[in-house]
Amino acid sequence: MEQPSQDVMVKTAVGVAGGAALFSPVGMPIVHGLAGLAVAGLGIFAAGTLVVKAAEAITGGLDHLKPPKEDDSPFL
Repeated sequence: MEQPSQDVMVKTAVGVAGGAALFSPVGMPIVHGLAGLAVAGLGIFAAGTLVVKAAEAITGGLDHLKPPKEDDSPFL
């Protein structure tokens, strides 16, 4: 039977220890903090999307901000 490499054993040990630490009484505030960061990030993403959609609605789109293509030259 083949022995697992040292890298695999270390990664497994760190994963088990990290998971156990997150479910300990000391780790619970970390879990709540990560959940709060996720909710805040989702809120910031939603607000940014809303701002872009509002800007597109007001200006008629953002295509006028892009540089013209060579085919769109008014001098041809």
